[in-house]
Amino acid sequence: MTRATVATIKVKPGQEAQFEAVALKLAAAVNANEPGCLLYTLNKGEEASTYVFMERYKDEDAVKAHRASDHFRTLGREMGAFMDGPPAVLRMTELG
Repeated sequence: MTRATVATIKVKPGQEAQFEAVALKLAAAVNANEPGCLLYTLNKGEEASTYVFMERYKDEDAVKAHRASDHFRTLGREMGAFMDGPPAVLRMTELG
C-alpha cells in the first residue's frame, strides 16, 4: 500500500536560509537514491518560518529504507539545529 507523509517544520527566525540549504540537499539525496520514494518535496508554508515536506512512498518498506538511510540520518541531524521544536508529522495510507 502506498504511504504518504506530511512533515511540518517550524524554523528559528533568521535561520531560514541555512535550513533550506540543508533541507534541499536532503530532498536531492532522497530523490536520487531512493527508488521506492515516489515524491519528496520541500515546500515553504504560508506562515513565516514554516516548511512542509511532502512525501509519498510505494510501500512501508520504502518508508523504512528512507528512515534508515545515511542521508536522512545525517542531514536530518543538521536540519535539527535550525528547527524550532520537533516537526509535526502526519503519516497516512493512500486509499485510492
